[in-house]
Amino acid sequence: MLGSSEDTVPVWAAAAPLGSGHVLTADDLAVRRVRFDDSDAASLYFRADEQLPADLRLSHDVGAGELLPRAAVAPGGDRDQRQVPVSVSPEQVPGAVEVGDAVDVYVRPSTRTGCQDSSVCDGRPALSGVTVLDAPPADEAFGSDGSRMLVLGMSGAQAQRFFRLLASTDDAALTVVGRG
Repeated sequence: MLGSSEDTVPVWAAAAPLGSGHVLTADDLAVRRVRFDDSDAASLYFRADEQLPADLRLSHDVGAGELLPRAAVAPGGDRDQRQVPVSVSPEQVPGAVEVGDAVDVYVRPSTRTGCQDSSVCDGRPALSGVTVLDAPPADEAFGSDGSRMLVLGMSGAQAQRFFRLLASTDDAALTVVGRG
């Protein structure tokens, strides 16, 4: 609940949409003044007038402007986090995609028959809400084949499902869709 500045406390909020797996930095956060009904409710969030623990990784997505709940973070040493490089045609990834963004990834077969016995053609993303861990600027990130490279953060299980799906799809291409 919002109130006057005399009865509010400074709390960290996401400055932009942040995806699960993202390691928080000061640039990711903004201060919001909030009035809580009781101290128990206030204790659920990180106060901006206290030092944030180092190396915090989001355990789930946090939307732009959303207060940063303590339940949304874990120590950054997540051992299950995988860094998966993907190669995407430049016209299939928004130019504004950058580190920290949450994105969905769709797999497209070269032909309709390329997705038989596969979940590729069901219209759902192969990866949903994964975090961009590295996104060299578009003018620096092109491979020899003209593709753009991104590194996506995901769990080991997500990576395994993603690579199985790619292997089951004839001549697969990727489309990256930004979430914010």
